[in-house]
Amino acid sequence: MSRIRSVAAATATAAHAAAGALDRRSLLAATGAVSLSAGLGFALRPGSEVPAPAHAATGEALAVSRQAPAAPLAPYTRGTTLSSVAAARSGSSGYRRLGDGAAWKRVVRGDLATPKAGRAGRRTALASFVQFTDLHLVDVQHPLRYEYLRSQTASAWRPQESLSVAGAVSLVERVNALRGAPVTGTPLHFVMTTGDNTDNNSKTELDWFLKVMSGGRVTPNSGDPRHYEGVQSSGLKLYWQPDAALRDADKQLGFPRIQGFLAAAIRELRSPGLNLPWYSTVGNHDALPGGCYAPGDSYFAEVAVGGKKLMTLDQAAGKAIWDNVKKGGDPKGVDFKAMLKSQARHMRSVTPDEARAPFTPAEYLKAHLDPAHTGPGPIGHGYSEANLSAGTQYYVFRIADDVLGISLDTTDPGGHYEGSIGTAQLKWLEKTLRDNKDSYVIVFSHHTSKTMRNLNTDPAHPGEKRHGGAELVSVLGNHPNVAAWVNGHSHKNDITAHAAPNKGSKGAFWEISTASHVDFPQLARIIELVDNKDGTISLFTTLIESAAPHRTDFADLTQTGLAALYRELGFNAPGARSTLSGTAEDRNTELVLTKG
Repeated sequence: MSRIRSVAAATATAAHAAAGALDRRSLLAATGAVSLSAGLGFALRPGSEVPAPAHAATGEALAVSRQAPAAPLAPYTRGTTLSSVAAARSGSSGYRRLGDGAAWKRVVRGDLATPKAGRAGRRTALASFVQFTDLHLVDVQHPLRYEYLRSQTASAWRPQESLSVAGAVSLVERVNALRGAPVTGTPLHFVMTTGDNTDNNSKTELDWFLKVMSGGRVTPNSGDPRHYEGVQSSGLKLYWQPDAALRDADKQLGFPRIQGFLAAAIRELRSPGLNLPWYSTVGNHDALPGGCYAPGDSYFAEVAVGGKKLMTLDQAAGKAIWDNVKKGGDPKGVDFKAMLKSQARHMRSVTPDEARAPFTPAEYLKAHLDPAHTGPGPIGHGYSEANLSAGTQYYVFRIADDVLGISLDTTDPGGHYEGSIGTAQLKWLEKTLRDNKDSYVIVFSHHTSKTMRNLNTDPAHPGEKRHGGAELVSVLGNHPNVAAWVNGHSHKNDITAHAAPNKGSKGAFWEISTASHVDFPQLARIIELVDNKDGTISLFTTLIESAAPHRTDFADLTQTGLAALYRELGFNAPGARSTLSGTAEDRNTELVLTKG
């Protein structure tokens, strides 16, 4: 039986409990989940890296009771897209200015189960958390970036990218200001990032990411500490030159001239850090150079830290490179390396910087385990010393008494931006689901079921089979305790109903894919799991924007002003997809399931 009180019951007794109330930060810290070492089945005590022997043999998740709030908060909409969403102001054209737009209403989806009347009065809160995904904290001066492919793909370079850290800090500020879960009013348990936390597999970006999440001062600059040395000060018309009078391609579309922009973009920022425990999931941009090439090539490492940067490329050569990337034809980057070498005389000089070096999977884990980045916890943010020993980046953690979280590593070390998982991880997943059949399960990954089609061999495990999205959907559907699979990668809001594989079974689940925070609309998602006490459960999804105001002021180059510009520049980015918000059924929803 659940030890988590219903919202209704907690409300009725709030007056009696107020005297013994925990302050919100203490309560949230107390609800932090417990990591289990990936692949080894060890349960870890809260805040500890030492395995708990009593659970080591079974791999049982160590439960952490979540106390109901003494004075529960009422449901709310303020600060969420249920209240307002950034939208173009009426009458604007060319470069469009943003303002407060109409709210996105909540849609009830009964694809997998019929919503029953009266459930709002019966429901019991089980868990609530926030998903960040595809933050893409970008070192925009990194020599290995391929901005010169902008003509082939809008994702190669975005005019807002130099403000990615300011935008992410503002998202942290939004979460810290939330009054709890918007539907149930209960405290939020944690934040989970579902990958592409960094953009270039660079140590500079990893340091920025960890400081944004756990708190600290961040200077989003590399190379010359005195000034910016990237494509936006190159004088090339291919890129927006914000400080210059040059009529570049973007200014011809109405982009403004903002003198002092680049100096502000590389100025030190301060992140308060999240006031919730947070967990981390790895994405292809975290694991692979350029997000698509197999790691380990010393040439790419030399370019990353070196003093030469390619900023232009012939259209035909660029098309050949990008076409090859899209079809997965160059997973090891052989053709990409040959192109870079052939363009050596066209590269521009920049300041070398060892801090731009690519990080290995082990270094990624060690950085998360560094006490300097623990912040609100837990130590390692899901990863453990056991992950480090085993060379894995997947784990399981206890969200609440009745709810388990599983974080998968869907990146393919063999290269390419799509994903898959190896047989060892798949077997571990199946065992974890079997061993925890009495708990609801939320699965987290970077890639979606539709983008796990890359079955390139893992160089470290050449004999191991890789498994794609369709197979993973089948595995999850065979376990009735799976409630949702939460992911990102596509940069688009998309919620998919996966029906039970067998008629009459309870193996249905929801796949919840959330838009990125680098491309407009720059969102994160609150997810609440509730028991409707009628044979069904519901997942409520509520999208949030950063705390930055919708309206911008080109003269405001403060930290908040830059975060607002980050959103507006993203909205106006040439070639950006206009469908990333998804439909109403992919945004603020109630997703009903038959479980129990």
